[in-house]
Amino acid sequence: MARRAISVEEQLGESPSLSMNRLAGVLDVLDQALLIVDRGGRVLLANPRAERFLDTHLPARLAESNLFADLLHLDARMIGEQIASGEHELGMQVVSPKGRAFARIRWLPETDWLVVQLETSHPEEAGAGGDGAMQHRVEELLQERETTYRNLLAAYLRLQEVNRQKTVFLASAAHELKTPLAVIKGYYDLLLSGSLGKLTDKQRDILQESKESCERLVRLVSMFLNYSALESGKLVMHLRENDMRDCLVELTTRWREAFVRKGVRLEVSIAAETPIFTFDYQKMQQTVANLLDNALKHTPPGGTVTLSCGPTFWERRATEEQPAVERRRERQSRPNSVRVSVSDTGPGIAAEHHQEIFEDFVRVDRSSSGMGMGLAIAKRLVQAHRGKLWVDSELRCGSTFTFLLPIEKE
Repeated sequence: MARRAISVEEQLGESPSLSMNRLAGVLDVLDQALLIVDRGGRVLLANPRAERFLDTHLPARLAESNLFADLLHLDARMIGEQIASGEHELGMQVVSPKGRAFARIRWLPETDWLVVQLETSHPEEAGAGGDGAMQHRVEELLQERETTYRNLLAAYLRLQEVNRQKTVFLASAAHELKTPLAVIKGYYDLLLSGSLGKLTDKQRDILQESKESCERLVRLVSMFLNYSALESGKLVMHLRENDMRDCLVELTTRWREAFVRKGVRLEVSIAAETPIFTFDYQKMQQTVANLLDNALKHTPPGGTVTLSCGPTFWERRATEEQPAVERRRERQSRPNSVRVSVSDTGPGIAAEHHQEIFEDFVRVDRSSSGMGMGLAIAKRLVQAHRGKLWVDSELRCGSTFTFLLPIEKE
């Protein structure tokens, strides 16, 4: 069936709250005169029965007329004032030489549209016919849709509040644990140094194992603090000119003992031409430490983890399109980023998990230890440096986590 749609795109823009095609289809099958108008009285949609009604009662063409001014002889501002006062449904007498008619106007707050039902007699005189039942059903559907929308919004707000409370709890717990763990770690260092007396080999082994567990708790607390800062938007970046080679060498020196204890070989390859550039020294060590910790967990004894770093060219999107000749010339010139990768000889990761492993509290291998936060925090820290992090992996072929950091200032 044919229908009229007058300047729908102009009235609604690119993202209307209701699907116009679906709404028009519903109006077409209804056996009553229904129109959709804006607050000014311009008709957006009219079903065939409404078109026949207006052809009889409205002297001017529908596309050239205003429903409120030409049919109801009312000022649109008056209807707007009644809506603003809290009236969501209005009843109006239609002034027409063709006979007696009545208009029922209902306001849809989500879209700020008005649904106008036109009847040849007053609703109280119409009885309980089929048109009334159909109208009642349409109103019920509209009310159900509005109720569903409001329930979804309320559920979303509740989830946001629960997530905020979780973040606050993690931050508070981490702050409370940070100081006593630092004290415990200090005492372990003091005992192992022999300052409080000579230790037997058995005592030293027990203290060393206890110190390692304490250090793991310290890393976990640091991870909680970073996560809460990222979630609350309070992450502070200390960006200075730093040497990535010194940053990685210092980090791998601290991690070598952990690799030796598990029987996994750690290979480090840092290019001498890696430039000095601006980044947060501590945050970058945290990022690479999370990647090394992940690789160590999933690499069996006798395997190898390789950390490599070097300059590279990263072709990022530019705000202005450059000629192809200039892009080729730039690609052949100096690198504009640093590439850091951590590879392991573990079981690998299936392709369908390559995206979800960077989400909060996600662990693909349920048998492994950890909270499922390391990779998520690493990705966010890389993104805070205007970089990107991804994984290349196949089952039984190991994994390679790589991130790029731009070395040029914005």
